[in-house]
Amino acid sequence: MSKDLTVNIFGLRLKSTLILGSGPLSYGAEGMIRAHQAGAGAVATKTIRNKAACNPYPHIIKSTASSLINAEKWSDISGVRWVKEEIPKAKEAGVVVIASIGHTPEEVENWIKPVDEAGADMIELVFYREEAIVSMTLRAKDSTDKPVIVKISPNWVDPLQTALEALEHGADGITAMDSVGPVLRIDIRTKKPLLGSEKGYGWLTGGAIKPIVLRYIAEIASRTDRPIIGLGGVMTASDAVEMLMAGASAVGVCSALILKGVEYLSRLNHGIKKLLAELNYATIASVSGAALPYLYNEEILDKFEFYFEESLCTACNICVQVCPYQARKLENKKMQLDEDKCRYCGLCASICPTAALKGV
Repeated sequence: MSKDLTVNIFGLRLKSTLILGSGPLSYGAEGMIRAHQAGAGAVATKTIRNKAACNPYPHIIKSTASSLINAEKWSDISGVRWVKEEIPKAKEAGVVVIASIGHTPEEVENWIKPVDEAGADMIELVFYREEAIVSMTLRAKDSTDKPVIVKISPNWVDPLQTALEALEHGADGITAMDSVGPVLRIDIRTKKPLLGSEKGYGWLTGGAIKPIVLRYIAEIASRTDRPIIGLGGVMTASDAVEMLMAGASAVGVCSALILKGVEYLSRLNHGIKKLLAELNYATIASVSGAALPYLYNEEILDKFEFYFEESLCTACNICVQVCPYQARKLENKKMQLDEDKCRYCGLCASICPTAALKGV
């Protein structure tokens, strides 16, 4: 279990691959220090803008067991306070600080030098209009020697192309990616939206968005060797390893820590170490991009075979229940498959809780 979780990124050595993403937990130095002490390799500030945010009430809700929806804006602390108090205090405590700045080229120009001088180790650019990213990147690179990371959004028309353009214009790396939205939840008893924002709209984070994020990480990683911080949907150690295998250089985490507490970082780090040992990887770097050579260039049209291990079966019958074609029967832990009905969709094997049924 002595696997190495350290990451070398932009010439900086982080004690863990896990990075606390910009959000409620990094509201100020106090929250950032807490995350650092719990095991975060780096911490991103809440997004710094010209004017402190005024959030609606309520502005964060639980949507599913592993997902949140928020209508939270940028930092509710002024930029002046960030550069005079919060960033220096976090740095004094040993935090590797990623300063998140948005959302316009002018604001980047206003704040990048002050956060640099305050001690930020990296700069993350955040914006909601993809056409401004190149301008933001150029202004940032003209104003600082610190690594500049561009955070991309799944809500853009072409996040992949925008990420590649940002890298072409000097960005040192990419954070993939921001929350998905706008989305909506309604209280069926009151008929009112669950969030206090305009129209009740918010932004989806957590487990629900992980497949979207993985796709973009893999797309970007297959086209560049620049560092990628994979952010969005990491709830478990297995999620973190999956993110790395897709091509991430480090792993961002936010919603999981909101739901389970910052101390969950320690469990995540322990779980990642355990998985590295189990999968025979010595370092985080050796896992990064491991899945890329296996991404198919064309469809697989050859049927696989099912393997059933009776000793692992709990007779839960889930595989029978979920089969759209009624091709399975399970009696006394004896599996029967009607091959004429089966379409080999693979759902039954993917949903088996004990891996008694597998597609090989």
